[in-house]
Amino acid sequence: MSIMREFLRRPRLTGAVAPSSATLAQAMTAGLDLEHADVVVELGSGTGAITEEIRRRLAPGTRLVAVELNPVFAHRLADRYRDSTVEVVHGSAEKLSALVPHPVNAVVSGLPWTVMPHERQRRILDAVTGVLSTGGRFSTFAYIHAAWTPPARRFAAELATRFSTVERSRVVWPNLPPAYVHRAFTPIHRPLPTPTRTIQNRSTP
Repeated sequence: MSIMREFLRRPRLTGAVAPSSATLAQAMTAGLDLEHADVVVELGSGTGAITEEIRRRLAPGTRLVAVELNPVFAHRLADRYRDSTVEVVHGSAEKLSALVPHPVNAVVSGLPWTVMPHERQRRILDAVTGVLSTGGRFSTFAYIHAAWTPPARRFAAELATRFSTVERSRVVWPNLPPAYVHRAFTPIHRPLPTPTRTIQNRSTP
């Protein structure tokens, strides 16, 4: 699968010019306790570079749901994993609760956060924390050349408001471009907003 071709055709859906390296895939899946998970979700699976590393760590019987918005990648991933335990779903991460079985033990994301509007960042992070279990874990990566851009800084701030613990890895230099990993633990589950009721004034007869 040509990720460069898809980047040129759909830059806002792809967000990367090359597949993630094996070193980045290892950093993305480290520390998530995937070996003891029951359900794991990958967002933005792309060409499947990180999917393979997730599969390597999972115990037999663990469900892995790969959510991909790009229709070309979703179709080809579904063909690749037709006879495996990976469940490929073509859809948006914003609708995660309707797409995956939950609670989820871990979410691994390859989504292009820095090319997203702020409100979309927030909706997806809300969806992630909404499906994660009480002790759930989340990881994603960011390219170092964009680390100080406003979208990247907003994203880091949003993570800090949604998880009890947030860590940042060392730079993974063997990747194109070099990147680092955000790891977040223990989601702060927010109650759904209470519907507003209109109180009507009734005159006493």
